[in-house]
Amino acid sequence: MIEANKSGEVWVFAEQESGNLSEVPLELLSKGRELADTLKTTLAAALLGKNVKPLAQKLISHGCDKVYVVEDERLGHYQTASYSKAMCDLITQHKPQVVVYGATPLGRDLAPTVASAMKCGLTADCTDLQIGSHTDPVTKQEHNNLLLQIRPAFGGNIIATIVNPHRWPQMATVREGVMRLSEPDASRKGQIIDCKPNLNGLVLPVELHDSHRRPKKVNLKAARIIVAGGAGVGSKDNFRLLWDLANVLGAAVGGSRAAVDLGYIDHDHQVGQTGTTVRPALYVAVGISGAVQHRAGMQESAKILSINTDKDAPIFGISHFGVVGDFTDVIPKMIKAIRGGAGVIQAAQTAKA
Repeated sequence: MIEANKSGEVWVFAEQESGNLSEVPLELLSKGRELADTLKTTLAAALLGKNVKPLAQKLISHGCDKVYVVEDERLGHYQTASYSKAMCDLITQHKPQVVVYGATPLGRDLAPTVASAMKCGLTADCTDLQIGSHTDPVTKQEHNNLLLQIRPAFGGNIIATIVNPHRWPQMATVREGVMRLSEPDASRKGQIIDCKPNLNGLVLPVELHDSHRRPKKVNLKAARIIVAGGAGVGSKDNFRLLWDLANVLGAAVGGSRAAVDLGYIDHDHQVGQTGTTVRPALYVAVGISGAVQHRAGMQESAKILSINTDKDAPIFGISHFGVVGDFTDVIPKMIKAIRGGAGVIQAAQTAKA
């Protein structure tokens, strides 16, 4: 734990792999920029790795004022011991007031390790971050300009706001896709600071010879149209109808957690609180009841079309257009109408009639 530094910077951990930045830190920078501006402080990124300095300008173009670059042979591949030591040293030296990580497999490993070493708090899987005030219910002391760490709790049934007035830095991991990716500004100028890691004597428990990462089967975040199915689809074979509709729309196929757990579709296609957060131009929800965990991942879609046999399904509460009916009857009619030149909503109206 470091002493609370009210003028400290806002940091984003700039996750990279093999010299390539993922979209996650770039998404976090858009929110980080907002937090730093509210606090009237600097937005910085912590960039760790081997030969990663060329990535610093991209971080600056997405809103960074500073990039702390830590390069070392032992940071070439992610290992908890080396990365956590480098991050703890950076935090101890520069005393940021906020540090944000992506809730990726790497971030979910690194952030709690750093929090434990620094003896500070950490809120996992946040869906929003804000700056606000908090009054201690016991001492009645008011704390201003705290990081409000917002996340679903109790299975998504409530939204909790968590604050950390005393044990700084304030740290959080944020789910992928919940922050909007800002447009880069190539003309932005920023400061690139080279930092020497103190890894002498550090023994890494694993020697990594080679690594292979399986690419995701689908990029749901980039899809303009998504056809998603839930438990109500009934079987993996029935999901074939959703693939047929997606093919005529040029859409990606998604699924709720229930559909994934039942084996109807692969986890790469999962939309929702424990899957991918999406904002397509059109989201077609088929046999999805609309549990809050799923809605959290798709409710910002520009248009939502739902097909469900249950007229009281919660999904209809956030839908722009709904069809109460059996999807095995509705979807073939929609496909026929779309192939005949109808738009999606017009096709749904035809099927509804």
